[in-house]
Amino acid sequence: MKAMLLAAGLGTRLKPFTDFHPKALALVNGKTLLQRNIEYLKSFGVDGIIINVHHFAEQIIQFLDVHHSFGIDIQISDERDEVLETGGGLLKAKWYFEKEKTPFILMNADILTLLSLSDMLSFHKEHQPLATLAVSKRSSSRHFLFNDQQQLCGWENTQTNEAVFSRHDIPLHAMAFSGIHIIEPQLFSFITQEGKFSMVDVYLDLATKQSILGYDHTGIALIDAGKPESIVAAEKLFF
Repeated sequence: MKAMLLAAGLGTRLKPFTDFHPKALALVNGKTLLQRNIEYLKSFGVDGIIINVHHFAEQIIQFLDVHHSFGIDIQISDERDEVLETGGGLLKAKWYFEKEKTPFILMNADILTLLSLSDMLSFHKEHQPLATLAVSKRSSSRHFLFNDQQQLCGWENTQTNEAVFSRHDIPLHAMAFSGIHIIEPQLFSFITQEGKFSMVDVYLDLATKQSILGYDHTGIALIDAGKPESIVAAEKLFF
């Protein structure tokens, strides 16, 4: 099984650390977010990872070299010319996945979780959607909207009152996205966007005709470690 770690972001919420370093190299109890997520993916059988880089890309490349890629095959998707967001970043790395016959993992490099990828993968294989998104019931200004069958139907931002609907099912359940995706390689054939774009837009477009499901992991720890206060919270859970 292969995976992609999204590590190209500017990390503006983690200043001043990110004035001099990439967010993925922020430390939680002496171990970088990048190392923790490489080890997390390895623990569930991932044997190949591609990492996109942009902000202080050379530091990530050097870090991986020094640590011999933590004993796993790691490729770099270089976005130093332009950061491409989640969708554009994945599309640039299409070559790494398009010949695969099994689903792959897409994951933000700045999250830490106790979520079992094995359980999420079992759910994905049982229901056979084009993509499964890890979600939970927690405080957030932005939510995916799902029907009773956990099918993606829309997205909303409660701060701006912006909303997009792919399906008009009732009732709808608001769930916060956790930054972990399980994706079938066939998804690439459905992407029409180019350049810089978000996977949110891809999913909302596809949800009108394709099965995009939410995997509810409410109650299982997940921390977005992209803010200084989140690093402090993470150090209480991840040792």
